[in-house]
Amino acid sequence: MRVHTRNIAWLVLTLLALACLLPATGCRSAYYAAYEKVGIHKRDLLKKRVTEARDDQKEAQKQFKDALTRLKEITKFDGGQLERAYNSLKTDYDQCASQADTVRSRIRSVETVARDLFAEWEKEIGEINTPSLRDASRAQLTATRQRYDELHQALTSAEQSMTPVLSQFKDYVLFLKHNLNAQAIASLQGETSNIQKEITRLIEQMNRSIAQADEFIKTLK
Repeated sequence: MRVHTRNIAWLVLTLLALACLLPATGCRSAYYAAYEKVGIHKRDLLKKRVTEARDDQKEAQKQFKDALTRLKEITKFDGGQLERAYNSLKTDYDQCASQADTVRSRIRSVETVARDLFAEWEKEIGEINTPSLRDASRAQLTATRQRYDELHQALTSAEQSMTPVLSQFKDYVLFLKHNLNAQAIASLQGETSNIQKEITRLIEQMNRSIAQADEFIKTLK
């Protein structure tokens, strides 16, 4: 029964977060207070946000892998097949762009909760009067912040890598839209190779970011 109640609490409070618009400071305070009433603290929320960011990166990675497969296949098409191939590739691009937006949003959410968590932790350290306990808490804060900084660097590195890949991908799709013929495909052989390399590199960066997120989540257990 307790687990069921906790799940309901997650749902209700998630809806509250959407209604409140998390970036608003006053609303975030109410948001955090509501969660704490059911035993869910900022560290729990940070773990949840990092997990969501990791999962969304995995989904984005899958979309880019699908697009990479399509790019490898499209140079084999001609005639009536070409337009169908273009439509499929356009769908892949739209899905990649949408998932990239979701990843960016998740990362901003992680940043907000982490910033609030560390600010609260820093403030509460100042309220500890026992020197040994205060020093121990500060050491924990420093270590946790260092692990978070490593995670954040991995997340933002993968995020930044998405932009040039999507830009190049979009150019490719638009060119195909305007040149649905075999000659256009032949002229794109070089560009196709370049995009494939960039997507492969992006997928590798996402792998590193996902692994970093997994490690950070373990430290929060």
